[in-house]
Amino acid sequence: MIDRAFGELAAREWHDIAKLRTDVFVVEQECPYPEFDGRDTEAATRHCWVAGSGAGLPELPVAAYARGLARPGGGTKIGRVVAHPEARRHGLGGLLVTHLVRTTGGPWTLDAQARLADWYAGFGFSPAGEPFDDWGMLHVPMRLDSRDDLAAAGSRPTASRPTAPRAATGR
Repeated sequence: MIDRAFGELAAREWHDIAKLRTDVFVVEQECPYPEFDGRDTEAATRHCWVAGSGAGLPELPVAAYARGLARPGGGTKIGRVVAHPEARRHGLGGLLVTHLVRTTGGPWTLDAQARLADWYAGFGFSPAGEPFDDWGMLHVPMRLDSRDDLAAAGSRPTASRPTAPRAATGR
């Protein structure tokens, strides 16, 4: 697990992160939205990723990635959760979500792609508003209020993982 602020990233690391996010969210999911929103460079933003190797994973500089943003007034917004196509179904996204909850301040929020809401619920996240369209993709705002809720959910998703052809990710 690698966890860094933007200023701590090497140029190659940022390239590999940006490439994975663009390859999945823009190209694979066919969603031409502005991937780079200006939040990546904020001092409090956390860039977390796992490199792939061993345990059935190919050698990948970024096998899975998630971003943690400081929310005004406190708490953390988790987003850009993504896994490389060759690294999916290895639990890396869950590892990253759990890491961010355990190492940042709550409450924690995220905007889950609707088809992944049950997956996030397996970590203790609950719907926190009405579903909304984000660049042609339905999302559900979700919230986790305490680390105890994460522990109660067993720190692992209980719902089955989606089998849709699109990537198992969440912006």
